[in-house]
Amino acid sequence: MTTSLLEQLIDALRVLPGVGQKSAQRMAYHLLERQRDGGKRLSDALAQAMERVGHCSRCRDFSETELCPTCSSSARDAHLLCVVESPADRLAIEQATGFRGLYFVLQGRLSPLDGIGPRELGLDRLGERLGEGEVQELIVATNPTVEGEATAHYLAQLARAHKVHPSRLAHGVPLGGELEYVDRGTLSHAFGSRSEITS
Repeated sequence: MTTSLLEQLIDALRVLPGVGQKSAQRMAYHLLERQRDGGKRLSDALAQAMERVGHCSRCRDFSETELCPTCSSSARDAHLLCVVESPADRLAIEQATGFRGLYFVLQGRLSPLDGIGPRELGLDRLGERLGEGEVQELIVATNPTVEGEATAHYLAQLARAHKVHPSRLAHGVPLGGELEYVDRGTLSHAFGSRSEITS
């Protein structure tokens, strides 16, 4: 029994994160009822992106060229290398901070149960990069999850093995947050990693 084009469209939309059957149906009907031109633009953009967007050979971020614009920029500080789990994390840091160093995108985090080890994260390539001698500080910006912390520990060891100073993003109480509303894990971590107040 063959499935209709509409059913195929709904099923295809379900590959997106957080999109279930009902959301996919709503999107499909919206595109067909009101946004056929938008749907065609979406289809073209999706086809082009799937075909032409690859990974930067230096940092593993998404790129249409061999080297991404960040890695090929001479205005960046090559002594600072920030390691993130995903391209979305890199973008968040880029938009929220004045960081002018370079990045290395893991495209995941260590998770032996899922078969994700150092090789899958490109850590051999990161080791080679640290061995070149240009990087002086490795800023570990993995997420504060169990896997993220394990990855951070591994990255710190890798940095020290190459005589590079490892540092970790601070975690804790959000700016403007009130202690009574902060979850216990965050508050415990913030309390345990408190720092001296300097004038």
